[in-house]
This record gives sequence, structure tokens and C-alpha cells, in this order.
Amino acid sequence: MSLSQQEIIQKIAELEAEHRELDENIAQLIETGTLDELKIKRLKKRKLLIKDMLICFENMLIPDIDA
Repeated sequence: MSLSQQEIIQKIAELEAEHRELDENIAQLIETGTLDELKIKRLKKRKLLIKDMLICFENMLIPDIDA
């Protein structure tokens, strides 16, 4: 499956939005004192997965350059 450049850019925007939302949710859980450690760990793990996905999609936008 090959994605167009526009589809890649759209996916990056979606992942960045989800990443920010997770960051806000984690901060809110910590601030409110709702220390559900398991939930926070799961959110942080999801956030790291999204970060890895972002790197992959961003690399798709970089053209291969022959050395």
C-alpha cells in the first residue's frame, strides 16, 4: 500500500493531535491527583507508539538521496 504525500501529511496531523491529547490527559491525571498508575503507564506507552509512528511517516516524506 502506497500513500500519497497528502495522505501522509494528513496522517501526521492526526497523530500529532492524538499525541497532544494524550499529553494533556496525562498532565490532567497527574494534576488532579488521580494517580491511576496503570492508566498513566498505558497512556505514556501509547504516546511513545504514536511518536514512533510519526517518525516513520515523516521519513516517508524525505526523499531518498543517493550518496
